[in-house]
Amino acid sequence: MSDEARPVRTAAVIPAAGRGVRLGPGAPKALRALNGTPMLIHAVRAMAASRAVSLVVVVAPSDGAAEVKNLLDTHALPERTDYLVVPGGETRQESVRLGLEALPEGITTVLVHDAARPLVPVDTVDAVIEAVRDGAVAVVPALPLADTVKEVEPAENKGEAEKVVATPERSRLRAVQTPQGFDYDTLVNAHATVALMGDGATDDAGMVERLGAPVVVVPGHEEAFKVTRPLDLVLAEAVLARRRANDGF
Repeated sequence: MSDEARPVRTAAVIPAAGRGVRLGPGAPKALRALNGTPMLIHAVRAMAASRAVSLVVVVAPSDGAAEVKNLLDTHALPERTDYLVVPGGETRQESVRLGLEALPEGITTVLVHDAARPLVPVDTVDAVIEAVRDGAVAVVPALPLADTVKEVEPAENKGEAEKVVATPERSRLRAVQTPQGFDYDTLVNAHATVALMGDGATDDAGMVERLGAPVVVVPGHEEAFKVTRPLDLVLAEAVLARRRANDGF
C-alpha cells in the first residue's frame, strides 16, 4: 500500500532497539515470544488496530533491522497500515529521533509506544490520538497508583537501608504508560532541543515538559503494563488467554 493512496496523518514510532537485560539473557526483549508470537508483533498490531494509525515505524537494533523487517513480513498485520523498519541508536532517545526522521511529510500526530507494552487496548490508543487532535500537544495515558510511594535518600552501598525523606500525596501521582501522543512539530522540536545526556530520556513527554509545553493525561489501562521481568510474561500470557476465551478463539 503506497503513501500516495491516501495522506498519512497519524504515525506510531516503536523504539525496539533495547536488549531488555532484566528479562535475562537471550533475544532482545522486543523479540521475546508471547503466546508464540514476538512481543514486538503484538505491539505493532496494537498500534495498527487503531484505524487512525496509517504508518508504524519500528526502530530496530542497529545490527538487526533486516531481521525485524523479515519478522514483520512473516506475520499477519492489518493491510490498511504501512510499516517501516529503521536502525536505531545507542539510547532510546536517539532511536525515537531516528524514527521521527524516517516519517514522511504530512504527519500531524505521532505516537511513541514501548515495544514492551504489547497488550495496550485500541480504545486507549484512540483516546490518546483524539486528545491530540482536540488540541493537546502532548498526551500520556496514565493510571492512579495503588501503592503508597516514598521518596528516599539513595543508599551509598547496595543493600544498605535507605532513609525516607518524604511521602508524596498519592492522589496527585500517576503511573505513566504508552502510547504517548504528540503534535508532530512539538515532538520534533523537543528532540532537536533537549540535549542527549547520559543514557538519554526514557519519557518523551518529559522532554516536552522541559520545553515548557503543557502535557495532559488521559486514562490508561491495566493491560497496558510493561513487560520487564519474567513474572510480567506470565501475566501477559494470562491476559492473552482471557482474550482468547472471551473472543471465542
